[in-house]
Amino acid sequence: LYPIVSADVALFSMAADRLQVLLVRREQEPAAGRWALPGAILQPQHDKDLEATALRALREKISVEVPYLEQLRTFAGSDRDPRGWSLSVLHSALLPQDRVHAVVRSSVDKVMWSDADAPGPPLAFDHAAQVMCARSVLRQRVRDHALPLHLMPARFTLTQLQRVCEAILSPSPAQPCHLDKGAFRRRFARSPDIVEVHGAFEHGAQRPAQLFSVAEGFRF
Repeated sequence: LYPIVSADVALFSMAADRLQVLLVRREQEPAAGRWALPGAILQPQHDKDLEATALRALREKISVEVPYLEQLRTFAGSDRDPRGWSLSVLHSALLPQDRVHAVVRSSVDKVMWSDADAPGPPLAFDHAAQVMCARSVLRQRVRDHALPLHLMPARFTLTQLQRVCEAILSPSPAQPCHLDKGAFRRRFARSPDIVEVHGAFEHGAQRPAQLFSVAEGFRF
């Protein structure tokens, strides 16, 4: 017998300065009624690779398309799925929440955003461990000075970008991360990955803040 081969996706977004992960409630057995990451079983006749499987899972189950998807790790074993020996390749995706219009379509009956550091309800299979893995990888990428620009709106200020980085770098809700504003701006204001939107500013109680956008060809 061949193992069950699947792809799961930890889709992250931001809300209220907290990193969120998208969960779906499974409609079918196994684990019907339980929350999980969106995922799909490999269909060799349709999927050229497991990235295609992951993209299909997002498209068919919740009507979401993502510009960024990365393979992170394989989870495998004889006891992770009651249907038998299985392996799943975990993928990570980032998207601004205003671009995630998740709609229940196939094999799920509900979707929700959950705090990435406290996913809430017990998750099906080994998906709690998968969320922790994807969360850890994302934190390390930003710690290594990669900019999580796929989480940003079309236009953003450096303060907004700093808040997103702080949310990702925070080890837990009880231990928020606070980056030095001056150091952050010195490091990233001249990054080739972001460009000033000339003549565009955000107006508030303080002086107008320059708006930026993501540079063409950016890769996380």
